[in-house]
Amino acid sequence: MLEDQHQFILHHRVMWKETDDKVAVLMVDAAKERFPSLNQYSFDKGFYSPANAKALDKKLDLCVLPKKGKLNKAEQEKAQEEDYQQARRQHSAVESCINNLDIRGLSRCLSYGANGFERHVGLCVVATNVHRIGLILQRQAREKLKKENQRAQQPLIAA
Repeated sequence: MLEDQHQFILHHRVMWKETDDKVAVLMVDAAKERFPSLNQYSFDKGFYSPANAKALDKKLDLCVLPKKGKLNKAEQEKAQEEDYQQARRQHSAVESCINNLDIRGLSRCLSYGANGFERHVGLCVVATNVHRIGLILQRQAREKLKKENQRAQQPLIAA
């Protein structure tokens, strides 16, 4: 799943008989094709492989790809960089997004078959993005109402 800085889901993939480490480069390639300005990606430890680390470092400005197990000195230095640390802290938003998908219907799939499941996942992604748009519109309406209330409460100055 690919999520942007505004918490919209831009890309998702249902993995049938695939492991995380086999699809990392494919996910980035598909996302870069649709969003050429993509320059940063954050992964879980399950996506790590030495080949993925090399390939993704060439494709992205910043790739947060934590390694399983003990880090060597070069990897420790990279993990201590401020940009890497900041991107790693933002990664928890992906877990929040997964929880949001569960709330929007992914926790219970009543569709049958592989096509039904993929359709259900896609609809949950759409529902999550529509919910996000609703939250943004609500926030804008609250801010507008707050400004109107502040204007109404200001005393008139007679000249």
